[in-house]
Amino acid sequence: MTRAKEEREASFERLFEATRADILAYSLRRVSRPDEAADVLSETFLVAWRKRDALPPGDEARLWLFGVARNVLRRGVSRERALQVGVERLAAELSEAVSTGVPGEEEGSPRLRAALEALPERQREAILLTAWEGLSPREIAAVTRTPVNLVRVRLHRARTRLRRELATEDLEAPTRESPASPGDCPHHKLRVRAALDSTTQR
Repeated sequence: MTRAKEEREASFERLFEATRADILAYSLRRVSRPDEAADVLSETFLVAWRKRDALPPGDEARLWLFGVARNVLRRGVSRERALQVGVERLAAELSEAVSTGVPGEEEGSPRLRAALEALPERQREAILLTAWEGLSPREIAAVTRTPVNLVRVRLHRARTRLRRELATEDLEAPTRESPASPGDCPHHKLRVRAALDSTTQR
C-alpha cells in the first residue's frame, strides 16, 4: 500500500469517526425504524468511500455527507413516509417547547402537525435542517445544492407561516412549574425555538 493511499484511508476513517453520529441522527429523524437509519448510514459512507479521492476538504465534507444521506433517503425510502415521520417528530418537539401547562394544551400537537404538513416540501425541509441539524442557510444551501438566497426565502416564508398558524402568543406564554423531564431540556427547547427565529439566519 502506497503512502498516499494510506493517508487517504486514514483521512476517511477520521471523517467517519467525526461525522457518523450526525449522519445517523439525521437519518433516525427521517425514518420510522432504527434499522432503516442504519441502512442509510451504511449507504452514505459506502458512497463516500467510493468517492474518497474526490471528497471536499474540511467542514465541506460533513455537508457533502448530509447531501448524500438526503439522496439515499429520497431513493430508498418513500419520500411521503419520510416526510411524515419528520413532520410528526418535529411537531412533538415544538409541542413540548410551546406547552403552556394549561389543561387541553395537548390539542396543540395536532395543530402543530397540521401547520408543518401544510408547508411546501422545500420550506419544511429547510426548517427541519435548521431545527434538528442546526444548519445555517449557507450550510443548507450546500446540502441541498440550492442558492443561499433561495434558502433564506424558504426559511422566512416557513417561519412566517408557522408563526401565523401557531400564534405568537403561545410561544411567549409562561410555563407552569413542573418536574423536569427529558423534553424540558433548555437546549432542546432553544433549538426548536431557533427554527422559528429569523434573526438566526446567516
